[in-house]
Order: sequence, then structure tokens, then C-alpha cells
Amino acid sequence: MLTEPELYLGVDIAAVASFRFANGIACAYTGRAPGKESDNEDALGLIPCGEAAGVLVVADGLGGQPSGKQASSTAVRQISRNVNANGCEHTVFRDAILDGIEQANQSVMEQGAGAGTTIAVVEIENRNVRPYHVGDSEILITGQRGKIKHQTISHSPVGYAVESGLLEAGDAIHDEERHLVSNIIGTTEMRVEIGPRITLAPLDTLLIASDGLFDNLHAGEIKDIIRSGPLPAAAENLLQACRSRMTHFSEGLPHKPDDLAFILFRPA
Repeated sequence: MLTEPELYLGVDIAAVASFRFANGIACAYTGRAPGKESDNEDALGLIPCGEAAGVLVVADGLGGQPSGKQASSTAVRQISRNVNANGCEHTVFRDAILDGIEQANQSVMEQGAGAGTTIAVVEIENRNVRPYHVGDSEILITGQRGKIKHQTISHSPVGYAVESGLLEAGDAIHDEERHLVSNIIGTTEMRVEIGPRITLAPLDTLLIASDGLFDNLHAGEIKDIIRSGPLPAAAENLLQACRSRMTHFSEGLPHKPDDLAFILFRPA
């Protein structure tokens, strides 16, 4: 059982890491884009609060090195600090998460140099989860039979076009403007979108990931990989499928080498 925060800030993980977390299992991975020599700009954190609760967070830094790495690391570190100081004692995460994001936003703005980061956060307590996000790092919940029970909307022109029905999801992954993000940590206009509280069924799977995953695999492909089998195996299969798309171009399939960070969670 994970008892202390596990943070990966701009580093590469050699293999998928698995933990007992919040009365379930969590699997995490982050690594730089294939062939990239500069640092990984993604970061993630697993923040336990006793045996049945905790917070998961993924951030994707923007602005290039070193600004992107600093921004994503600042955001994950600030969420961890706030949750431990203000959320764990009574497992009231909302204020701790929102204050952490606001404080991270101020810190990143003070860094200057065009720094910015997206962030996706999920609070977990006794199989009840609630998502929070800024930008195009996404949160997805799928059932064992393949129903997508929840998926966040990317804060981007392409994401809004899909949501409004102006663009098909299958076409969006190939759109030339998919990389444009309209809402990030590091600006005075930053806003946090809070999702509904959702109760996970025993075999539901929660995914939090940077756009390095969703730019290379369709949501349906992701769902089929993560919904069944042992979670560590699902996480490894997800990593290999994404890496394959990043490293091998095939006509008609998505292909966008990028830093990658994801966390899978499934309740016991």
C-alpha cells in the first residue's frame, strides 16, 4: 500500500510502476518522446490519504525546455503539498485541489518565459471519484464491457468542435490544429473544470493521461486495451501500443511523437 506521495517530475520511468492505492491498484508511467534528447516535460503524482482515499494527477508542460518541465513539476508538487496539508486529514479534497491549482498558476506565471502546463486531477474516496482539469490532458472512465462512462472535454478549439458535433472524434485526432490549447496553467485567464462525482463499479477502470496518449490512440482503442485483464498488463499493453504509434508511421493511423504520462486506477 502506498503511504507517501509518489511524484515523477520531468523524469523517465524505466517500466510501468504499480501500487496498492485507495483500496485498489494504480499503475503509472511517464517518459519522453522517442528519440528526444531534452528532458521529459510531463509529470505525474500519486498522493495517498489513508487506505481508501487519495489524489491522482498528470501534468503536461508547455513552452519548451526548461519552462515546460518546470511548469508541470510545479503543478504536481503544489497539488501534493496542498492535499497533504489540507485535504488528507478530513478527506475533503475539493478546496485543497482548487487552491493547489490556483497557487500553481501563480507560481508558473511568475516563472515567465512562456511557461505553462495542462493538468488533470482525480480525487478518490471509497470508489467515489471526481475529476478536475485544465487544458487537454484527459480523464476517461470505462466499464468492463467497454462503455465509456465519462470522458473530459479537451480545452481546445478541436475539443470544443467535437463536443458540439462540428467535428467527428475520428477526424479530430488528425486535425492540424489539435495541438492548440485554449486553457492552461500559467495565464490570468486560467479556469478549472470540475466534473461530476462518479461511483466506480468494481471492474471500472479510470485513466488520466497527457495528450501524448490521446494524440496517438483513438478513445475506442484505449478503452479496449484498459478495460479487461490485470491492470499492470493493461498498462503495459497501453504503453506498447502508444509507443508503437509514436515510432512507426502508418498511412491513416495517428502518429505524433510526444512525451507521455498516464495513470490507470481500478478499485479492488
